[in-house]
Amino acid sequence: MSNSHEVPWPELPTAAWRDTCETLHLWTQIIGKIRLVRTPWLNHSWHVTQYVTARGLTTSPIPDGRRTFRIDFDFIDHLLRISTSEGATRQFGLTGKSVASFYAATMAALAELGIDVAINETPNELPAPIKFSQDTNHASYDPDVVRHFFRILVNTDRVFKQFRTGFLGKASPVHFFWGSFDLAVTRFSGRRAPRHPGGVPNLPDAVAREAYSHEVSSAGFWPGSGAIDYPAFYSYAYPEPPGFRAARVQPKAAFFSEALGEFILPYDAVRAADDPDRALLDFLQTTYEAAANCAKWDRDALECALGQPGVVRSVS
Repeated sequence: MSNSHEVPWPELPTAAWRDTCETLHLWTQIIGKIRLVRTPWLNHSWHVTQYVTARGLTTSPIPDGRRTFRIDFDFIDHLLRISTSEGATRQFGLTGKSVASFYAATMAALAELGIDVAINETPNELPAPIKFSQDTNHASYDPDVVRHFFRILVNTDRVFKQFRTGFLGKASPVHFFWGSFDLAVTRFSGRRAPRHPGGVPNLPDAVAREAYSHEVSSAGFWPGSGAIDYPAFYSYAYPEPPGFRAARVQPKAAFFSEALGEFILPYDAVRAADDPDRALLDFLQTTYEAAANCAKWDRDALECALGQPGVVRSVS
């Protein structure tokens, strides 16, 4: 069935989506931890992330001896699918599953494919975590609201990738972090950063310190919780340079959250804009400029014009 009639930037009602969000967050942690234990460490934990696809989220290929396997969330047919480079597949439906039953079904499917994996069952970056195999509390999956979330990820991924083309320096892929449950893209000045203090709930300090070993300007999309209990785009600098939080950014709906130490742009402000893509790009660009200017990045050396399809970047 065609989905061409769907709104590119749909509503994501917080109350209707909260239980599903919490369950899906934990499911992505299970899949992310499988990639974590099988993939060599890459700077800033880039080896553990997931990526937006035309149907949901993927791990990309994971090593398994001389073969690879990949795990995909399909948010159109609402399935988890495991595929190997030898052509074998297993899949199961997402509806009606608790975290415990999802964990059991995932491990059983891997075993059927001859993939022997053991993970740390304790969720990361969450208060009062429950081991995956014991968590029957989180068992919500609303296909309609997940479809809305997926449409937001697809369009955010598209705009973030356009923004990424305007930078020549080191930059992350556009990727989905299952610990914090956000889609992010990060730019680097090239300079070392002061030692990160750590203290992230249920995350080893060594991981946080490695992730923030260098100066960054980072932006992302987050479904929200705590002080910002609604979907929003964010942008922060680490370390935060003097004057950053007082910088003027666009669009007008954006503000600096003292509670989070980040600029926030409510998702609904983007959705309601005359040109949502432009509103989001303006936020990404002006918050990056605030970080780069306040920290005195070498912008002439690091930046270029946004890329265009089929047009080679001009080099003078």
